[in-house]
Amino acid sequence: MGTCLNRGNRDKLTLSEYICIHKTEAMRVAGFTIIRNAIQYDYPVLESIRSVLPICDVFYIGLGASEDETAKYLTQLNSSKIRIINSIWDDTLREGGRVLAEETNKVFRQIPGEYDWVFYIQADEVIHERDHSVIVDAMHEYLGNTQVEGLLFRYKHFYGSYHFIAESPKWYRHEIRVIRNTKTIFSYRDAQGFRKEPNQKLRVKSIDAAVYHYGWVKDPIKMQKKYSDFQKLWHDDQWIEQNIVDKQQFEYDRHIESLIPYEDSHPKVMLPRIEKQTWSFDFDPAFTHYTMKNRFRNWVERWTGYRLWEYKNYKKI
Repeated sequence: MGTCLNRGNRDKLTLSEYICIHKTEAMRVAGFTIIRNAIQYDYPVLESIRSVLPICDVFYIGLGASEDETAKYLTQLNSSKIRIINSIWDDTLREGGRVLAEETNKVFRQIPGEYDWVFYIQADEVIHERDHSVIVDAMHEYLGNTQVEGLLFRYKHFYGSYHFIAESPKWYRHEIRVIRNTKTIFSYRDAQGFRKEPNQKLRVKSIDAAVYHYGWVKDPIKMQKKYSDFQKLWHDDQWIEQNIVDKQQFEYDRHIESLIPYEDSHPKVMLPRIEKQTWSFDFDPAFTHYTMKNRFRNWVERWTGYRLWEYKNYKKI
């Protein structure tokens, strides 16, 4: 991490100085992700990794054998913190996205035990720089409390463009992205979250930090290719043939239940990509198209604050 300043008034420190002081006091942090065909599917993987590098002492990339020049693309990171782990994905694992969890576990198992916390980020997820100090504070606060096995983040799911957020019960609101470097923990199902052996939910603390999820913001042509190809990670050929229509462009409107305008800032690492958006996406926020089930869930949540049947792969403590 280099030489840090002595502890002083936090208000007088830059963010990098603040993080440096806290991280070297008592803990070490490793980050990791998995990626394959980043160019073909237009993943913001460089932005994703750069958004968490200031928090991490080292960052591991599980690089799947790709059909494009993903390996060369990753060299743009130009950081001594980067460690590449090459892998060949098992494309026969086509049930429930299992291959994603298998590849996630491959990388996690290779992270040395000298690291206290592990920051897992998917290749279409980005962390806002204003949340860095919140995350580091939480890591530091709970470092000695082994009851806390992970940190829970809020989610912003961007959809169609960088100016709208999906708002519907079908989108998960929280997920674990920081875990203890304990090898009894494993990636669960399709790698959305984690559990621990034998099959228990992690005990977590919710923190006031968000994951900016850009997986549904792409040129419609690249979005359609990703959407069609990724169904093969969950379903067999018969299901694909019966359910996936061969189209050139993704029809965003067909998958919308409700969107709200986004008027806040994006992470700085995303700004060049956002400025280069080449496709148009127009949407009337007054439009909603909920299923009857989700309309009822919305009604209950509006009056009680409770979301029915919400998927929670964790235990808040």
